[in-house]
Amino acid sequence: MFKKYKDDKYFEISDFNGADNLPKDAWKVRPCEWYKEEYKDCKSLKAKFHQYFVYGSTVDCSQWNNDFNNCMHFRKKHDLDSLEKVVASENERKKARIETMEQNDVWEYRSSPPENWNSPMPSWMVEDKKNSLLIKTQNMLDEGIDPTPIFTGFSCVIS
Repeated sequence: MFKKYKDDKYFEISDFNGADNLPKDAWKVRPCEWYKEEYKDCKSLKAKFHQYFVYGSTVDCSQWNNDFNNCMHFRKKHDLDSLEKVVASENERKKARIETMEQNDVWEYRSSPPENWNSPMPSWMVEDKKNSLLIKTQNMLDEGIDPTPIFTGFSCVIS
């Protein structure tokens, strides 16, 4: 019923062969392990401190755990009701994100792009762009060279 990958520890909804019976928004479901990671992160001391700083109180993290349990239940038992609960939770998250975006009164939303959105870049920007990592990578790809080695040793940490 599921595709098996030798080294793949994650299950994705796209691995489910009975796709005809899935809920409409089943593609929104993340790999089950991601819900567990979100729950662990939400419960961490650092996250609780951040929540208190931003919201004035801590956040209830139980929905992440519920989503993990429902996702695992679907994975093991192929129970579509459990999958529908996860989809409903993802839809609620999306709705909350959109509501906060719409409540934002700092930005003025556009209905069309600005008139000069496609104007040429200033000469100083063109000059700076010549030495960018993006251009170097694209040139390597154009020449058929694997650009992966230039990225070794780089790391990004967001804290």
